[in-house]
Amino acid sequence: MILLFTILTFFSTLAGGLFAFRHKDKPGLISGFSAGAVIGVSFFDLLPESLSLGNRYYTPGFITALAALGFFFYMIMDRLTLLHFHYKGIQTNNRGNLGAGSLSVHSFFDGIAIGIAFQTSNSVGIAVAMAVIVHDFSDGLNTVSVVLKNDNLNRRRHAFKWLLADSIAPVLGITSTFFFTLSDAMFAVVLSIFSGFFFYIGASDLLPESQHKYPSMWTTGMTIFGAAVIYAVLKLGAL
Repeated sequence: MILLFTILTFFSTLAGGLFAFRHKDKPGLISGFSAGAVIGVSFFDLLPESLSLGNRYYTPGFITALAALGFFFYMIMDRLTLLHFHYKGIQTNNRGNLGAGSLSVHSFFDGIAIGIAFQTSNSVGIAVAMAVIVHDFSDGLNTVSVVLKNDNLNRRRHAFKWLLADSIAPVLGITSTFFFTLSDAMFAVVLSIFSGFFFYIGASDLLPESQHKYPSMWTTGMTIFGAAVIYAVLKLGAL
């Protein structure tokens, strides 16, 4: 099953980039849905699962503190590496490369999240993979948009090369998890930290972007729908 989701991460990112080439002025609904899905997987899956796995080793307060640590660590990395940075002002090729490269690194860690989640259980892995797959669509879209905006020469060709790199990155991340395993205690720590990562990506990045750049009830509805899809997947997986 993990092989299927590995393939889907590649094509989801690729599809997002191709969508950007054709409809780069209409990403509002996609961003809204992606925000809801990522926030939903943090609240409905990663944090509850980390509390369940870690209840024999840690207090609930420690687990939630780790989630907060993940949130603020990702925030710092976001600032330092310009992940999902909205470039303005002077357009330079270096800015396009930096933005696309940061998104590709981010996609690699998304793949690690999927691999670790599948080590926990298939239901957790499916839920995380679905959220990441939706998010990867946005990553592909953002990668192409950043390069097209900041690369003055051969923009489409350069953007497509970065899109391929971003599409391969989560596949490499998933593959890397075949070479290590984690105990329940360590799983609890990792999942709680990843819940902070996902909450930051959704609440501090995708959600503000979707609401501020594309303010409409449709965008808001897609955010709620994205969270509802993740909740439904989790409930179906528990049956």
